[in-house]
Amino acid sequence: MKKLLTNSKTDNFYNILTNLFDSCKSFYINVAFINYSGLQLLLNSLKKCEQRKVKGKVLTSTYLNFTEIKALKKLQEFNNIQLKIFDSNKVGFHSKAYIFEFEDSYKIIVGSSNITASAFKSNIEWNLKVVSKKEDNFTLEVLHQYDILFQKAYFLDENFLNSYENFLKTNSVKINKEFIFKQELKANSMQIEALKNLINLRKNGQDKAIAVCATGTGKTYLSAFDIKNFNAKKVLFLAHRENILISSKFSFEKVISSKSYGFFTGNKKEINAEYLFATIQTISKNLKLFKKDEFDYIVYDEAHHITSPSFQKVYSYFKPKFSLGLTATPNRSDEQNVYEVFEDNIAIDLRLNDALERNLVCAFHYFGISDIVTDYKDINLEDIPKLAKLLSVNKRVDFILEQLKFYGHDNKKRKALAFCVNKEHANYMCEEFNKKEVVSTTLLAEDSISSREKAIEKLQDENSNLEVIFCVDIFNEGVDIPKINTILMLRPTTSSTVFIQQLGRGLRKTKDKEFLTILDFIGNHNRAYLIAYALLSNKAIDKDSVKLALNNSFATIPNNSFICMDEISKNRVLKQLEEKNFSSFRYLKQQFLEFKNSIKKSVYLIDFITYETTINPKDFIDDSKSYIEFVLKVQKTTNNYSLEFLKTIRFIDSHINLKRVNEFAILKYLINHDSIDILTAKKEILKYQEKVDIQSIKHSFRYLNQDFFDSAQIKRYEKVVDLNNEILYVSQSFKRCLEVKEQKQIIKNSLEYGIVLYEKEFGRAYYGLPFFKLYEKYNMKNIALLCNLDKIHSSFRGSGQLKYKNDYFLFINLDKQNAVKSKRYNNTFFTNDTFSWQTKPNATINKGDGQKLIDNKKYKIKIHIFVRKFITVDRKTQNFIYLGLANTIKHEGEKPINLTLKLEKKLPAYLFDEFTLSV
Repeated sequence: MKKLLTNSKTDNFYNILTNLFDSCKSFYINVAFINYSGLQLLLNSLKKCEQRKVKGKVLTSTYLNFTEIKALKKLQEFNNIQLKIFDSNKVGFHSKAYIFEFEDSYKIIVGSSNITASAFKSNIEWNLKVVSKKEDNFTLEVLHQYDILFQKAYFLDENFLNSYENFLKTNSVKINKEFIFKQELKANSMQIEALKNLINLRKNGQDKAIAVCATGTGKTYLSAFDIKNFNAKKVLFLAHRENILISSKFSFEKVISSKSYGFFTGNKKEINAEYLFATIQTISKNLKLFKKDEFDYIVYDEAHHITSPSFQKVYSYFKPKFSLGLTATPNRSDEQNVYEVFEDNIAIDLRLNDALERNLVCAFHYFGISDIVTDYKDINLEDIPKLAKLLSVNKRVDFILEQLKFYGHDNKKRKALAFCVNKEHANYMCEEFNKKEVVSTTLLAEDSISSREKAIEKLQDENSNLEVIFCVDIFNEGVDIPKINTILMLRPTTSSTVFIQQLGRGLRKTKDKEFLTILDFIGNHNRAYLIAYALLSNKAIDKDSVKLALNNSFATIPNNSFICMDEISKNRVLKQLEEKNFSSFRYLKQQFLEFKNSIKKSVYLIDFITYETTINPKDFIDDSKSYIEFVLKVQKTTNNYSLEFLKTIRFIDSHINLKRVNEFAILKYLINHDSIDILTAKKEILKYQEKVDIQSIKHSFRYLNQDFFDSAQIKRYEKVVDLNNEILYVSQSFKRCLEVKEQKQIIKNSLEYGIVLYEKEFGRAYYGLPFFKLYEKYNMKNIALLCNLDKIHSSFRGSGQLKYKNDYFLFINLDKQNAVKSKRYNNTFFTNDTFSWQTKPNATINKGDGQKLIDNKKYKIKIHIFVRKFITVDRKTQNFIYLGLANTIKHEGEKPINLTLKLEKKLPAYLFDEFTLSV
């Protein structure tokens, strides 16, 4: 039942509320602000609730300083009410809801009324009253959302009340300045996860780690929090620029106030400080002033520079109890590997899209604009001079300026960074903008660091008239300009890696920036679809996901960010997605060469992680059996490797998406040792996982020994180990492969990539047995491995229902148009946690699997749900997505039985849309 509530001459909102208070079993209130004028009118009702022992929760905020101290203090007097304040400085708090519990139902009012006298009687207010049963999805969703907000808020205390009261006394004009309650500095979600992992790493004997965090997510604070946990007496914080040291020291002092701080730079030598902030250049020349064990904790900021000579000199000299590397961009320009320096101990790997998901960076408004001035049809995008000439036309400059004016920007002054094709293009754009009285400058590779810093300072200065910096690629990585509010992408996007780097340049949060405006001028070149993939990131299940996102204006993008493409651009991308075969060698080769060109060096497997790219090298391996064979094929290089080595690297590379770290940790150890026993293996695995059971280690030993291989697998792969009395020994063929330096390096690269990929996707969490992570992709071979199945794994496929002990696995295809088998089954999602599924044709309700499935809880059967949208895409078999456990709530008929199943955890909105919406 639904009813619209308004204030009128015959009735009002106040009367409705008091009636509900007088008869409810419990209540929940969620309003932006509370005035005493409104609260006073409810006092009698609240007193009656207290006398009847009816409990309530009240959630409000200090939004625009409208909530009154007097009202808060009065509410505190009620013993039956929990009162919390939501921090409205981080996100606007506008909700108004009144929820009342009754015997069989909830009466829920959602609308416009806060707790004020005028809202109760005289204002024009619209509120919708809904009577909903306790088990209805609407009721459950409202209660769930309220609980989320209530958990995030903080309880009222004297400290808060005093702070707020003093603020109101000294700020009589409420709306001009909003109250901010200064709580104790707390770790954010990224830092909490990383701190837990760091404690776990040290617990398992590790003395170094690396934290990879998107710019602006708080990696300096992370190091300060961990040093506080570590209780370090002497600390060295290293960076390559003095301005980084100054801001880092400021951050540290907010977390740890009890230590003495000092600088060790070209200008200062405060050597006796407990916490010393030093430039790498200065300290590398003065190492003898310090003992090797002088510091018990060292932080290497911008850790991707650690392979440079000066960093290496310092790193090799000091012997601290713990070292932490911090970086936003772990990519390197030389042949050395940053992850390897820190022994692949990853405290956190949180990139741009993860940071957006967690609301750790600034929101952005992206506008994909059809670049109608330029026709790329016959242009080679690698011919940079020709491309620059094509883009350097007055008509296009006018068009760009028109769009800049139309879309505008956050705050008064425009602070824009514009990415151009080359130096000539940047200089041309700068000259033309200045002619049009938009004050601009260029920053190029040849400009000095001091020139860059001066230009950046002027751009961010409200009193400077500089509005735009034109550049080529010097700002792609490692540099952020916090106050930037506009990014112009003036070149065709041919690399998702470069696109993501450019997107991230202005996403650091600042107090006076609400959002970043991004204008991307999309031409009709044949790689525009890369933009859509880059924006969607790991939410892209397949090309259908991208089409859905385009048609839905990327509604799943989190953090108040918006993505809008005009119809011409959108249709271009959709057309390209339809025409492209993403499994063809031609496409894979193009992807590889574009990536290689964007990073300007040889491409190692680890580079696909260190650079934020959407490319999955597993596709290269699937095409050519191993990564090295794919590279040889692309570069048309003669294959001089022995069959023995190729069968070895094929075995290793075939497990890149293993979903279990055990095998990689074991083989990595065996590169430098002749054998490994169970306990040593456990120690090695615990470097990457918080817990491991002996049963899984023994299964890994047997798997590596090829105990579960069929004849085709045995023929395909070299045997790299021999198992004897629960000890694995390096096989003779593997030894021979490792004797050749180049072959050993290729093997090391693959093993390290497997480990780092695992850490990035799974972190250090232990998921139990079977070892499944929600919403991860799996094939049937993965599942056999993660169940410790003790028979040939290739037998664990080919059916929609499989079982192992008390674990039942349901494999569901939703592709009814292309799958002949799935036509026979009624596989449909009704809600975000209920769906239908049909058993095998011969299943009955009174015996066997059918009986166990319809009453799974009674028989202690765990039903694991795996779903895929399509069996194949571009002729490539698709993996299943794990949706967790489900229970049967309804069944009809038999041979087959029609089941209705309910997931234990509701689907995220983006997945529910994937499974139910059509493109």
